Amino acid sequence: MTHPGDPGYASAARATATAAADARTSAATAAASLSAPPEPGERVDTSPAEHTEAPSRRPPWTLERRLLVVLAGLVAAVSLVVGIVSVTVFHASSVASVDAELRSAMNRAELNIRGPVPLPGGTAGPSLLLDVAGQSAGTLAAVVPDQGAASAAYISEEAEGGIVELGDRATRALSAVPADGELHTIHTGSPLGSFRALAERKDLAPDTRVVLALPLAGVERSTTELAVTIAVVALSGLIVAIGFGSLIVRRALAPLSRMTSTALEVSELPLARGDVALTERVAVDDPHTEVGRLGTAFNRMLGHVASALSAREQSEQKVRRFVADASHELRTPLASIRGYAELTRMHRGELPDDVVHALGRIESESVRMTELVEDLLLLARLDEGRELVHARVDLGALVADAVGDAQVAGPDQDWSVELAEEAVEVSGDRARLHQVIANLLANARIHTPAGTSVRVRLAREGDLATITVADDGPGIDPQVRDTLFERFERGDASRSRRAGGTGLGLAIVKAVVEAHHGSVGVVSESGSTVFTVELPLSKPGE
Repeated sequence: MTHPGDPGYASAARATATAAADARTSAATAAASLSAPPEPGERVDTSPAEHTEAPSRRPPWTLERRLLVVLAGLVAAVSLVVGIVSVTVFHASSVASVDAELRSAMNRAELNIRGPVPLPGGTAGPSLLLDVAGQSAGTLAAVVPDQGAASAAYISEEAEGGIVELGDRATRALSAVPADGELHTIHTGSPLGSFRALAERKDLAPDTRVVLALPLAGVERSTTELAVTIAVVALSGLIVAIGFGSLIVRRALAPLSRMTSTALEVSELPLARGDVALTERVAVDDPHTEVGRLGTAFNRMLGHVASALSAREQSEQKVRRFVADASHELRTPLASIRGYAELTRMHRGELPDDVVHALGRIESESVRMTELVEDLLLLARLDEGRELVHARVDLGALVADAVGDAQVAGPDQDWSVELAEEAVEVSGDRARLHQVIANLLANARIHTPAGTSVRVRLAREGDLATITVADDGPGIDPQVRDTLFERFERGDASRSRRAGGTGLGLAIVKAVVEAHHGSVGVVSESGSTVFTVELPLSKPGE
């Protein structure tokens, strides 16, 4: 055991103070870092100006991370409060024990100085206070007269006599203790440290104060050890709480993850058309919890959506069957009307001009209605997945023939064609593919003024055959560009029309191309309109 004044005691005091400071710093740092952990690799910025901009750059936290941060913050806060209260109470009780021991030491010293020898000055005065049975090592004593110099000493185990004279700094610290009957904490500096001191005036020497002091090094050392222990235990508990909390939170939020996966699977299903079998559902562990009720509601919503999609598909099937049946039934009467009109015009007698004109109109409108019925019948059959005969088709010959026909039908436009150097073949229905190209060329011929340049290009791009029909006409109205390939949609708002149309040409183009597993798109602005058709090339041996 070391005592004030010796080198071992000084080293222990310095080590105790250093350990206490490091422990307080480590505890504060651990609590701050665990209560709000930064992201890995994230720069911690404490400036107020930049801190206001940080939330705009950070991604939003997930619910799991927020729950874990709140859990860690609560555990850290509770641990900090418990640690502070425990250390404070322990330190106060330890100091109270030192105070009680100090008062007992003062009582023992008082019994010693009540003998026949009056209280002298000098070293002999403090010795009377210390050379008493029961006084512990490290006890300081001082005799402070109102007039004259004070003398002080302390009990040292390593000295021969056991009592050693104190230095000036410690003596001044003891001399400053007032004789008010209260206990005071004094600091004597290195190497002695802090002490609890008590000063009293005795009846034998009313003009002299007697001061005793006991060291607080043991109290500070024990308090520091307790603080470090609490910090280590709190940190370990925080790590364990975060680990178990992560498992518990992840397990509690697992239904939400399954719900997210199911929602992503449903979002990737082709729900726009066709018979949709929406069988995806979320497994609900406990329907009485909040997450379970959400999963149950989500499954009910999916069931409602599936019923609505099934009802929609049934309604569309009925419409398709009606269109197909009506178109098929209308072909015969239209052919009869057209035949009777032609037969009447073959009459040998002279007919009035108005009758001839009326018969001509009947014949032309029957032809137009026949084309409309044929287009509707084709679309209905394409919707049902029929009317395609797959064979190897040379698109080069097909494009050349279609451009030649368009050049004869529209001599006012400037037609040009660019074919690939090698053969471009696809697997498909030759008649339907010819109709695609013919409809695109007819669209350019009908909706552009005379003198418009129409350029047709066929090329190979990877595994696709690309057909582009570009013109330098007035362009397509942006308001109808997104619905241009829908049925009965027309671009009258921006393009001049010199002939009638049904609005089914581009719809047939899209339906036929998609039936061949291809795609069609348009890019248009004033002075440039480009339709692009992409079809998969035929594979060897197909």
